[in-house]
Amino acid sequence: MVDFFSHPSAIIDTNVSIGSGTKIWHFSHISRDVIIGDNCIIGQNVFIGEKVVIGNNCKIQNNVSIFEGVILEDFVFCGPSVVFTNVKNPRSAYPKNKDFSSTIVGKGATLGANSTIICPCTLGEYSFIGAGSVLTTDVLDHLLVYGNPAKPKGWMCKCGQKLSLDRKNPGSPFNCSCGSSYKLTPGGLKQI
Repeated sequence: MVDFFSHPSAIIDTNVSIGSGTKIWHFSHISRDVIIGDNCIIGQNVFIGEKVVIGNNCKIQNNVSIFEGVILEDFVFCGPSVVFTNVKNPRSAYPKNKDFSSTIVGKGATLGANSTIICPCTLGEYSFIGAGSVLTTDVLDHLLVYGNPAKPKGWMCKCGQKLSLDRKNPGSPFNCSCGSSYKLTPGGLKQI
């Protein structure tokens, strides 16, 4: 039984697993051996390459390209026209189509519109990549980065608000108006 929606113009190749409640919109192409979780939204004109894994409750806006080697964990948001790479140094005359690099996008991460993610990299949980950024390195949990190349600009709560540090008490936790508090660790912010 099919319990997902796919627009008639979408192309879904063989051996694809699509979770319950997922919606795939106009002119999108899901390549073979892809796994898509429950309750995802795949916007118009999205390309998902072979063997890509997408978790539950992900939202992938229009014109996003996700190539082989990419894993999106649960609740990832990809804004319009986000592009992932999977080869660090491509050449047309010397194809590397068996030597793809991996990119892992952690739970709850946000990738702003028109951002480009250069492989290989790992984006921490609830990290936030600003619109138009070119990301060339790993990103810690809850870290806000933007620019070309993307640089650290602050910290984000899991609710999406930018966090402020009490400058009078630099060792104090980061507190959000939603009630969440965080402490700084070597891997980024951790909720306390």
